[in-house]
Amino acid sequence: MTPRTARATLLVAALLTCLSAGFWLHALWLAGRPPAASPAPAPTRTADAMQEAFVSVAERVRPAVVHLGTVQVARSRVPPITPGPSDDPFFKEFFDQFFGRGQGPRGEFRTPGLGSGVIIDKRGYVLTNFHVVKGADAVTVRLSTKKEYPGRIVGSDPKTDLAVIRFIPDGEITVATLGNSDTLRVGEWAIAIGNPFGLDQTVTVGVISATGRSEVGIASYENFVQTDASINPGNSGGPLVNLRGEVIGINTAIVAAGQGIGFAIPANMVKRVTSQLLDRGKVVRGWLGIAMEPLTPELAQSLGLPGTAGAIVKRVYPGSPAAAAELRPNDVIVGFDGTAIEDYHQLQRLGAEAEVGRTVKLDVVRAKKRRTVELKIAEAPTDPTTSR
Repeated sequence: MTPRTARATLLVAALLTCLSAGFWLHALWLAGRPPAASPAPAPTRTADAMQEAFVSVAERVRPAVVHLGTVQVARSRVPPITPGPSDDPFFKEFFDQFFGRGQGPRGEFRTPGLGSGVIIDKRGYVLTNFHVVKGADAVTVRLSTKKEYPGRIVGSDPKTDLAVIRFIPDGEITVATLGNSDTLRVGEWAIAIGNPFGLDQTVTVGVISATGRSEVGIASYENFVQTDASINPGNSGGPLVNLRGEVIGINTAIVAAGQGIGFAIPANMVKRVTSQLLDRGKVVRGWLGIAMEPLTPELAQSLGLPGTAGAIVKRVYPGSPAAAAELRPNDVIVGFDGTAIEDYHQLQRLGAEAEVGRTVKLDVVRAKKRRTVELKIAEAPTDPTTSR
């Protein structure tokens, strides 16, 4: 081996030794590092985000939901049935079970009731259903902290089944925010919070099943939000909430014969009614001065109309705004101040919500001809058949 060949061989051997050492050092470095966390699958991240949204809403809104306990006192002229001279606890329990525990002094009977409500103002104003507090002689407001306060009915509106209660808080309270129910879409998530069967602070989840439901037979002015979130006795007056934590409705009724069919009063109707109850103690509604009936396919055909959109004037009350506007029976109202009328329920709501004294334009079809009339909204009388 020549000196040049020997040097080349030594150089190659040294190079190979360095490369081998480098690979070993790299391997040892990688072995010492903790394994990199693999990213969570997309479905898992989505489920976690959804779960966190529901939990966040529950944590924010539940403290604003209250338990309402009511008592109705009735007096009986008939002397109460008593167990007799014996004070035996067995007989007392027997008579309590079969004749009720609500008997007070001198034939006074107390009937308890329960429902839900939601705090909407730091001053202690609570929204609930009228039917929850109807006829109540006493109202107790119990917060999520279990503190109880006497409540007072500030105002109520049987026609929409809404009422406002007030208690005087002695500290900070959580207030819920009313959202915009006009932007609701079918399929959106809905969360119901309340006290079904006295089970306080119960949260159930569903979706918006429908909007604008009427002919449910619960109230005079119906425009309900339908949901399949579980609603049971005791939920009445509690909030229906969206994923932003906004109250989009006040739970009011269920279809007893079905499952997953509940109804809530939309938040925008609640706002209008509540503002008047707080300002005036009552609700002032607009009045057109007509009795209406639905436009059936048969009536539409006989009147020469292409469809059933609109409301038929069944009667015009004397001295009413409709009489002044010269509306007639069998006129079909198809527009209210630029809004197309789908049915008579919608026209009834628009008229009731219109400001008293405002002049509106009605699109009317009479004898197959369309015309526009102006009508000045009046305040709705208690009984239109005997007014004016």
